[in-house]
This record gives sequence, C-alpha cells and structure tokens, in this order.
Amino acid sequence: MSPASRATPSDISGLQQKIAELAALPAVSAATAWFREHEAQIGAWQMELAAIPAPPFGEAARSQWLAAQFRELGLVTAVDALGNATGHMPGTSPSMISISAHIDTVFPSGTPLRIRQEGRQLLGAGISDNAAGVAALLAIAAGIKELGLPHTSSLLFIGNVGEEGEGDLRGMRHIFSESEWRDSIAASVVIDGAGCDTIIAEALGSRRFEISVTGPGGHSWSDFGVPNPIMALGHALHLFAETRVSPQPKTTFNVGVISGGTSVNSIPESASMRVDIRSTSPFEIERLEMELRRAVEQATIAENRAAAARNPSRRPTELTADMRIIGNRPAGELRPDARILRIARAVDAHIGNTAQVQRASTDANIPLSLGREAIALGAGGRGGGAHTLQEWFDPSGREFGLQRILLVVLALAAALREAEE
Repeated sequence: MSPASRATPSDISGLQQKIAELAALPAVSAATAWFREHEAQIGAWQMELAAIPAPPFGEAARSQWLAAQFRELGLVTAVDALGNATGHMPGTSPSMISISAHIDTVFPSGTPLRIRQEGRQLLGAGISDNAAGVAALLAIAAGIKELGLPHTSSLLFIGNVGEEGEGDLRGMRHIFSESEWRDSIAASVVIDGAGCDTIIAEALGSRRFEISVTGPGGHSWSDFGVPNPIMALGHALHLFAETRVSPQPKTTFNVGVISGGTSVNSIPESASMRVDIRSTSPFEIERLEMELRRAVEQATIAENRAAAARNPSRRPTELTADMRIIGNRPAGELRPDARILRIARAVDAHIGNTAQVQRASTDANIPLSLGREAIALGAGGRGGGAHTLQEWFDPSGREFGLQRILLVVLALAAALREAEE
C-alpha cells in the first residue's frame, strides 16, 4: 500500500476543517482584502527591485535593497557572506519555516532591463521571474506583521542569490549547509514566478558541463594538418546526439552554447560548448555524463588522427580536451503523504484552486534532496516571456495567490505547533 493510500477520508476532511477554521479567524479572513488594498505598494516593490540589475554573481545591490525593506517592516535583518538577505520574525516555539524567493536574474551585466508599466501590466526583464516572487515575499511579511497573524513557529524570510543558471542554487545551498538556520528549518515554502496552478513538490535534477578543446591553431593554408578544435567538437556533438535517451524516467540533454575561432581562414586554438543534462533519475544523469565524456574523448582522438592523415609531412600535433562541471542540481521529491503537500492541497481545496503537482528545478531542490519538507509555489497574478527582454506580469488577482501562500505558511505553523505539543 502506498503512503498516499494510507491517508483516510477522515484525515483529509479533518485537515480541510482545520484550514477552514484558520481561514475564518478575523485577521486571516481580512488578509485577502489587505493584499488587494495594498496592491499599489506591492507593485511598487516589484518594479523597484526589477530595476536593480542582478546578473549572475552580481546580486549585491538587490541584497541591500531587500534587507532595507525587511528592516523597515521590523524584521531582524541580515545579509550573509554570499549575499542572501534574511528577515527573521521570531515565534514562541523552536520550529522555523522559511519563505524564500530568489533575487538573481539570468541577464548578464549591461542588459537593458526597461522596467515599466503599461496599463495594469508590468513589463521588463525579470519582472515576473523573480521580482514577482520577491514582491510576494515582502507582501506576506508585511501582511503578517500588520494584521498580527498567528504563528508560533519562527518565520525566516529569505531573498536568496544564485538560483538561475550557473548560480547553481548556491544561495540555498549555503542556507542549508552553513547558515545559523540550517538545522532549525522544519519546512520551506519557495516563491518562484507567477500563477497559482502548480505545486512543485518534485525536484528535477540537472548537471551542466563546459567542454573545452584546445590546440596550437594556425593558418588555414600554411598550417593545414594542425588538428582543429571545432572539428573535434562537431564530431563529439554528432556522437553524443546518437546517445539513447530514456523516455521513462524522462531524461533530456541540450547544447545551449558553442563558441570558438577568430576568422574563417584560421585554425582555432580553442573551442568550447556548454551542455545541459536533466532527468528525474540520478542514474540517467550519470549515464549520459559517461556517454558525453566518451564522445568527447573519441572525437578528440579521431580529429588528431584525421589531422595527421591530412598532411603526413607535418610534425604531428594534438588537441587536448577538458570537461568541467559548471552546475549540479540534485533531484528529490516529497512523499505523497508529506505534511506540507497535504496542507497545500487542502488550502487549494478550501479556496477553490486547481493546481497540479509538478517536477521542476527550483530552490526547493536543495531541501528536497536533503529529505526536508519543501514546495515551490507561484506568486499569483499571471506572467510570461520569462528569461527574455519581453517578460511581463499582470497583477490581476494577485491577492488570490498571496492568500494561498499565506494560508499554507500559517497552516504549517499550526501543524508544527501541534507536533510539538
């Protein structure tokens, strides 16, 4: 019998009844209206944050901005060595719930962000992913403070660095491995992007590589016979593209960047490519990594031999290849009967929201891979064009998403209190 099948109808109805009682508390029932009335402030936070550049490994200005907002709300504020901004709202019990949103973007330094408002719609790079999440983080903290909402558990609000791309979840890794909070966090709610239609409870694993091939280079005419790094990479791509990929468990690969060379009549001294491998199975990630390494090794050897055969009179020279891991996101998932997942589903049932449990790569990967309770939720509203300069966010109905996050956090606090009694 699976864990999910052991949840009895009385268990489910009992949890939903507790959610209903919590939502009926005067301060909690007033929260949705409070969020709606403060939409102008929430939108202003979102646009102000989005206008601050936060390229990979360049989030310091946003960290300081967010710390200032936490401080203004009356939270115990800090910025750690990596740049994670935290706002602590102490409770009366030893348990702690983290509510987090990443503050970094995918856009490199110098990208024109062009944050603006047209009608109700907010536009610009990073406005939804994840300025919407950070605005929700501040809205939840402000609502709890202003309305005096009940939480015996301590609440730790985190604006973390390093979620996107080569950041490789470094902010969340630090929180759960080196921070003073690492052993105190009993459950984590990650806010990422817009919407209310998903519950991310399964962490998609990924591994990313940079492959570099180097050689002596030379002139296309006079140095013909020198092995060519681009030819080797092309051969490696051909070999790797023929690798068997598992449809179940789902596994994918992508070559997202390839570069090298200086001119059409130069044999390049170097060439490189970046490869992304993803799977729901750690075994499949390992298998594709081995296939990729084999393809690079075979292609380099083949190009060295082919170059020597092109011009036998030349003194032979050889290429060398290096394959470096530039990202490694662990997989993990909640049990079907996990407390935090049952609470999220009960909250959705109470507010009449339809959401699907999905697998994705988010900051929740870190606690999930450690066997901790964690989910990722959207910030409400609607968004699109993520990771492009045409990104947009429509705040219509944002208060519904904020109500959803708030009820999950407060219900978690109540469940932790009951577990401690």
